[in-house]
Amino acid sequence: MEDYSAGHISTEEAAAIIDELNRTLAGTHVRFYRGVSYRHLMTFKGRCEVKTVPPHDILGKKIAEYLPTGVGSDLLRTLIDRSRGILAAAEINNIRRDLGENPATAIWLWGQGQMPMLPPFTDLYKVHAAAITAVDLVRGLAKLIGWDCIEVPGATGYVNTNYAGKGAAAVAAVDKYDLVFVHIEAPDEAGHNANVADKVASLEQIDANIVGPVLQRLRAEGEDWRILVLPDHPSPCTVRTHTPQSVPFAIAGKRVESVIHKPFNETTAAASDLHIDRGCDMMEYFLTIR
Repeated sequence: MEDYSAGHISTEEAAAIIDELNRTLAGTHVRFYRGVSYRHLMTFKGRCEVKTVPPHDILGKKIAEYLPTGVGSDLLRTLIDRSRGILAAAEINNIRRDLGENPATAIWLWGQGQMPMLPPFTDLYKVHAAAITAVDLVRGLAKLIGWDCIEVPGATGYVNTNYAGKGAAAVAAVDKYDLVFVHIEAPDEAGHNANVADKVASLEQIDANIVGPVLQRLRAEGEDWRILVLPDHPSPCTVRTHTPQSVPFAIAGKRVESVIHKPFNETTAAASDLHIDRGCDMMEYFLTIR
């Protein structure tokens, strides 16, 4: 696995490839759906109980040992294999090669599962919420729990995303929603790429163009607000994939008392006596602080 994202292929280029896959590889039980950049969706009707591996976990390794296994894996392996010839002839890839950019050489199927049925967020918390994200996984989860999704032009799910646009959309959404969730994928992508400079730059952009403006807007409302900032998981540049360590989080606003007066980082968070062991408990804690 040399490149899990085909050089972070653009959404427009990827859309042309997905359309070609639907013409040549899809069928009665298989269909492909466009996503953003290199992230897309394939649906399959039938029994499929497989084990798959994320492509960013096997960078620099031979893929033969990491292809899908289990019930239904023969079909997935066949689709991956057949996609090679289709993508080799794709005009988009010819152009990318001419430009010295990495072509998309094959599909990689992973992250399988059935659509879950989740209770509406408003039923659980009596809160009207919206999500701002360029990642379809997050957008799908938001829709499953009844959140609105706010689209931001130029949001790419990469380090070149429209940080200022996301910040402005969040500020505007404060007037309409009880809770606004803003997701930025850039630091994670920088970690997978082992690019420390991009990771630092993306964090600075988030701080300046999203957290800062949102916090300023909330403070203008008085005291009836609360803000939470955290990553969803570590993606260290040293290992280029996700790791299971706990993440730091910071909360400010109504009824929030500081437990430690030091910079926001992993070391400081570890020294705090405030720990939430399960990520699924984070939202309830945030919304119900007394």
